[in-house]
Amino acid sequence: MLSRLNILLPLVLLSLLALLSFWINTSVQQPSKKLDGSSRHDPDYKVENFVTRKTDINGQLCYMLASVDMTHYPDDQSTLLTRPKFTQYATDVKDGQFYTQIEGLTGHVTENGKQIVLKDNVKVYRPAYNGKGEMTMTTSQLTLLPDEEIAKTDLPVVITQSPKTKVTAVGMVFNKKNKTIQLLKKVKVHYENPIAAEKNAKKADAALLKNRLTTNSSSKLPGIKGKLGDAKIPKSNKIITTQKRTQP
Repeated sequence: MLSRLNILLPLVLLSLLALLSFWINTSVQQPSKKLDGSSRHDPDYKVENFVTRKTDINGQLCYMLASVDMTHYPDDQSTLLTRPKFTQYATDVKDGQFYTQIEGLTGHVTENGKQIVLKDNVKVYRPAYNGKGEMTMTTSQLTLLPDEEIAKTDLPVVITQSPKTKVTAVGMVFNKKNKTIQLLKKVKVHYENPIAAEKNAKKADAALLKNRLTTNSSSKLPGIKGKLGDAKIPKSNKIITTQKRTQP
């Protein structure tokens, strides 16, 4: 009996070790790659003159995203855009046709579509409204959160607002819903009072006109009427005498 147990015990241990090795190998081994191309970063479709719109529950247009062409990649479900243009419309009726337009040279949309990133020569334009002048902002990259109506960047920005305001900063958060702009650091503002600017412009124009009149008056020479052919010839100092002959 003992001899049989002595023979079976090593066999059982070897079997357990074999099963354990197989389980470890199966658990650690990476899954085999699919052969359908989904594991490669290759596009599965492209669309030219791409346009997509989103409306609210009342059918009112919230925003529109357009691009010259759109390329989709199945491995990470990302979407690349060429010359994208994002237009966000006001949902408040009292704002009428108020909108904000953002465009860049390139861009991409994340897998869930909650985030849009615009890159290269990004420009934000907001028209004038409620007595405020039109505003433009430029930067090199801007991240959009359409559902939250937020645009943000950590890079340098330049903001100009009519008539005479210019702001530079590093980092910005633009909240369209609240119509606010938060500048993060290194903020510099140049502001010129429009009333004072108009007065200074009028003074400069008046001074320029006076200078021109003075210059024109001093440039006239004595004895010249303005045309070269009308110039007076000064009289000579020589006295010319004539002698009258009488008949013999």
